[in-house]
Amino acid sequence: SIERLEEVSAANTGLNFQIALNYGSRDEMMRAVKRLMSDYDKGAITQEQLTEKVFSGYLDTCDIPDPDLLIRTSGEERLSNFLLWQCAYTEFYFPEVLWPDFDKNELKKAVEEYTRRDRRYGGIKGE
Repeated sequence: SIERLEEVSAANTGLNFQIALNYGSRDEMMRAVKRLMSDYDKGAITQEQLTEKVFSGYLDTCDIPDPDLLIRTSGEERLSNFLLWQCAYTEFYFPEVLWPDFDKNELKKAVEEYTRRDRRYGGIKGE
């Protein structure tokens, strides 16, 4: 199914759809810190050079934009160790419907809800 999805969406632009299998954010961040420390030990990076953007470059997801919308269909309302760093400014949507029944109509509802949100990226309303 994933290979078919990749094939039919290969020419699409403007939207990133990610599927993470056997992924854990804490593990990803630990591996990133170890790579960062190794680069520090080699003199490839200094403390002064370390920024959020630089740290993000050490993550497995460095070439993937942070998500704007996270849809959690499991009935749970938590991250569960999923994209902890990347979801800092993500909007969350928790539909009543579970994954097997999540269809185009449900996706449309999620996107409509998302468009009504006031995205401030950590700022204060009205900034």
